[in-house]
Amino acid sequence: MLIDSHCHLDFPELSADLDGVLARAAAAGVSGMVTISTRVENFATYTRIAEQHGNIWCSVGTHPHNAHEELHITTDELVRLSAHPRCVAVGEAGLDYFYDNAPRDAQATGLRRHIAAARTTGLPLVIHSRQADDDMAAILEEEAGQGAFPFLLHCFTGGADLARRALALGGYISFSGIVTFRNAREIQEVAAFVPSDRYLVETDAPYLAPIPHRGQSNEPSFVIHTAQKLAEIRGVTLEQVGTETTANFARLFSKTGLA
Repeated sequence: MLIDSHCHLDFPELSADLDGVLARAAAAGVSGMVTISTRVENFATYTRIAEQHGNIWCSVGTHPHNAHEELHITTDELVRLSAHPRCVAVGEAGLDYFYDNAPRDAQATGLRRHIAAARTTGLPLVIHSRQADDDMAAILEEEAGQGAFPFLLHCFTGGADLARRALALGGYISFSGIVTFRNAREIQEVAAFVPSDRYLVETDAPYLAPIPHRGQSNEPSFVIHTAQKLAEIRGVTLEQVGTETTANFARLFSKTGLA
């Protein structure tokens, strides 16, 4: 059994055939998934999807690409919306210095507001971090000094230093199809040392399809390939990866009631 901890079921590549996507996921042994918010203004769409399916949950947050467009969203508003019974996380929020689609100060402001919401609610913060390891680690450490908050570095693409600093703060790390790529040696090295009680799997669908589907539109059923690669890297069985990542998901995303 696997859970796709991060996908975007509202994106047209998936929403156009949602019944088929969910059927294929079930056939592949994917028992649940979280459809992740990229814009708070679309929260009603995420909750509608989650309300229609007992094994789908959602989050509330602003992707760093859109940070400058939702600076009017306050921490209080995030907290209020997160009370929805199908909302189990805050985010995704973070820092993306690869695309730099939003000013970096806006990204940092948004991230800190989401951290405050996670701290207030106890819901996990889903963090997007790309080519921003030093600033991300510094913000996480500074904010943790003001009060602990649960968090997950999703679709991990950073270095070992960020991973270790995040783990030291109690964070979790999620691996996507990128870990199956031949040039992903540094990520594979991180996947080898993350403790068994602190890692998750995801697709980030419709993006980043794993080998052997690279170049195709990704979907939750493909998370099996990521899990298989993690089993190979960690020297364990696929069944153990499924058991561990599902237990970790249930613990971190405790509002799902799976624990």
